[in-house]
Amino acid sequence: MKPYDFKWTKIYDSNSDLQGTYHELLPDLAENELIICSTIIDIDNYSILTTQRLITKEKGTENVGNLTGATDKLYGDFKGHKDDSFTFGLVQLISGVDMKYFIETGKASMIMIYGVRTLIGAQRMTDPQIHKVTKIWNQHNEK
Repeated sequence: MKPYDFKWTKIYDSNSDLQGTYHELLPDLAENELIICSTIIDIDNYSILTTQRLITKEKGTENVGNLTGATDKLYGDFKGHKDDSFTFGLVQLISGVDMKYFIETGKASMIMIYGVRTLIGAQRMTDPQIHKVTKIWNQHNEK
């Protein structure tokens, strides 16, 4: 399964990969902030996950949330929505505010779900834990 086979969802190797059709969506990024993945339906409906925040624009209204201290609340409603092309995930920010994000249905759904889960989980890890996970991952990839 290749990420570029999906209709709306993409994984990014570099920030410049977002350029193209939706280059105007490229957010102003902080130093060392990287784009991880996105679900872009159109110019007014999208979610972009970076290493520092989640940006969602729904029906033209943009919301930006820092995921530090956030909690996963919902990974989308897939039951009874077999014919729908997207659903919403939900995170609760540290402020208590709930923030939605777009999830393309089907196999593409796992990209945004795991992207958000991984970012939230990694932010809770200590440096030694991060180093241990990185070491295990590198050993796994060397096989």
